[in-house]
Amino acid sequence: MKMKSDALLFGIESSKGDFEGTKYDSTKFHLSVDLGQKGNGETIGIVTRPFKFGDSTELLKWKHLGQYMSAGKPVPVECEFDVVASADGVKLTLLGIKPATQASGKAAAAQA
Repeated sequence: MKMKSDALLFGIESSKGDFEGTKYDSTKFHLSVDLGQKGNGETIGIVTRPFKFGDSTELLKWKHLGQYMSAGKPVPVECEFDVVASADGVKLTLLGIKPATQASGKAAAAQA
C-alpha cells in the first residue's frame, strides 16, 4: 500500500564505489521517525532512520539545501512510502521524496 507522509530530513549521504568486484551506488536519506512506535526500551530526543532512495546522483538534487542542513536545521519533506505489514511488523520503503513547498523558501531565506 502506498502512503504519503510529511517528515523532517536531517541528512543525506551518497555512496558509490567497488568492493571486491561488486559495484554499489546509492543514497540514504536520514528522516525522523516516530518515537512512539518503538516497541522496547526507551528513547529521548530525535531519532533518525536511513532510507535508501536512488543512486549517488540523487545528492546533487539536494545540494542547494546543504548549508541549511549543515547548520543543524532539518528540512521539511514530502515522502511517498510503500507500506508492507507482516507478522514481523511494518516495512517502509521510500518511493519518492521532495522538499515540502514551504521548505525551499525557508531554506533560501536562511542562506541569504
